[in-house]
Amino acid sequence: MTENVNFQAVKENFENADLDGKIRIYTTTQGLTVDQFKELLRMFPIQHLDKLERAMA
Repeated sequence: MTENVNFQAVKENFENADLDGKIRIYTTTQGLTVDQFKELLRMFPIQHLDKLERAMA
């Protein structure tokens, strides 16, 4: 069973969120495709990727 996720809304929320919000959205949103996760990752500040990796561990 897959959730029907409004990716455009997730993307807008992600874009407007602070760093902790971006991490929370990236790690808790379910039902996105691999390509959608990649699109969010492209908008993530590269200098903080280590923080995202720790949150996903």
